[in-house]
Amino acid sequence: MTTQLQLTQTGQTHSRQLGAAQAAWLVAEREITTKLRSKAFLISTGVLLLLVLGTVLFGGISSKMGGFGGETKVAVVAETADHVNSEAFEVVKVADRAAAEQAVLSEQVDAAVVPGGDTPVGLTVLAADSPPMGLVQALSASPQVELLKPTTENPMLAYFIAIAFGIVFMMSAITFGTTIAQSVVEEKQTRIVEILLATVSARTILAGKILGNSILALGQVIAIAALTSVGMLATGQDLLLGELGTALIWFAVLFAFGFVLLASLYAALASLVSRQEDVASAVSPVMWLVMIPYIAIIMFNTNVKVLAIMSYVPFSAPVGMPMRLYLGTAEWWEPVVSLGILVVAIAIVWWLGARIYERSILRTGAKVKLKDALAAKE
Repeated sequence: MTTQLQLTQTGQTHSRQLGAAQAAWLVAEREITTKLRSKAFLISTGVLLLLVLGTVLFGGISSKMGGFGGETKVAVVAETADHVNSEAFEVVKVADRAAAEQAVLSEQVDAAVVPGGDTPVGLTVLAADSPPMGLVQALSASPQVELLKPTTENPMLAYFIAIAFGIVFMMSAITFGTTIAQSVVEEKQTRIVEILLATVSARTILAGKILGNSILALGQVIAIAALTSVGMLATGQDLLLGELGTALIWFAVLFAFGFVLLASLYAALASLVSRQEDVASAVSPVMWLVMIPYIAIIMFNTNVKVLAIMSYVPFSAPVGMPMRLYLGTAEWWEPVVSLGILVVAIAIVWWLGARIYERSILRTGAKVKLKDALAAKE
């Protein structure tokens, strides 16, 4: 079945037959073009990408300089070399105590360990103004420790990675979801949607809007992932990048499908109102669906049971499953199952969203109640 579209350009009217898919793509192109012509969108996206790159570069450089868990430089002499763990500290060998003192005073090292001192360990730590507590604790006598549930991941690093997944998901979903909602209400206010409905179906318009904004949202996520990878490679964090690789890929895949789910709800709920002032209250339930995964991933970033549940719930799978993949607590087949559940959820939500949209988009004035939109006749 084809649709007759009347396109007026430079005073001439062109008529062509388009299928539903082609018509949806035209709507998507309009959404993409409108957004890319917006200076506010381009500037905000550029600032966001620069912040992402700057944060990655700063973190990598700080780590190399000793910040955020970076190695402490320690000078040792022959007698003390065996007492300092070369895996925990950057060891610099010097000839004697005098050379060790000179290395500390010239700030070539953070501290030095030399023999002597009235202590059971028979060692002295030399420092300029304050000793590195990590070094002091490492040299102190302590009982043997056995970890019954050992982990290879740095808890602080896992926390920051959880925040990163959560922020990117929340910001992209809210930014482009709000764009869809505002676009729906604007077309409803200006009655442009009535002109569009004369040539294409409501479901085609809705599909085009979701497709266009999904492409923009996914493009932004891919750009963030690419800049993050470049920044990590530039600062020598290729090992961490290797650990994050699979998680980043699945984050992009699950986000692409998850955003379609959220976009359907944004558009459907926005069609219930006729004023821009009412958009925020109309889409607030979806906002909570976006914010809850962000809050949960921060609070429970190392909780295996909570993350397992999050990785299968459609609204939180885009952050829960990548986090599990990074931590190594997910089997290879679990992301596939999570994606399958997400696709089923999309089909259900799309059907409900399209039903609400096509039955509310032409109803102006007071806000349409959700039950009325669902109960309305075709």
